[in-house]
Amino acid sequence: MSDSHLPPLSSDGVFSVSASSTINAPPEKVWAILLDFASYNECFNSRNPHVPKSRGQVVTDSSKQPLQSQTPAEGQYLYIYPVHLPPTMEKPGLFGESSAFVQITTLDHENFRVAWNTAGLPHFLLHTERWQALSYDSIMKQTRYETIEVFGGLLAYFVNWFVRPKLVLGFQAMAEGLKRRAEQA
Repeated sequence: MSDSHLPPLSSDGVFSVSASSTINAPPEKVWAILLDFASYNECFNSRNPHVPKSRGQVVTDSSKQPLQSQTPAEGQYLYIYPVHLPPTMEKPGLFGESSAFVQITTLDHENFRVAWNTAGLPHFLLHTERWQALSYDSIMKQTRYETIEVFGGLLAYFVNWFVRPKLVLGFQAMAEGLKRRAEQA
């Protein structure tokens, strides 16, 4: 993956997953929601109070201990758990729940971009780079949300064959959830 502050090319890895949505809200509002990791369940919540929360992202140190301040910054880590694949508000099926541990590599408030890389695994085994960015169409008064994650390493072939369709659904759910939350808030 890249050491630059530009998103990776799909050809940089074994495969990539991406999604986007057009949101009827200003980019500042969408950006605030995107970085409010503690409130992610408002984007992905179940309306059933008996169903456990389906998504959480916690700012941590390198040993996955939550930090007192949950304000993200470059160099900090995120523990993303639980991740339901495919996305569901119900209890996931067998092998339907996973987690990710990543390090924030870019946090660009001026240009509305955030990126992170896989942490805690040998690079040759699995490495990922995820970017999320916003752009604003001042004529249409709409914000465009775009995200891409590029997967590389030996395990990326396994992920591509067995998990990719679920990841695609998850990325689409993220884009739709962010849109829903920003437009109703």
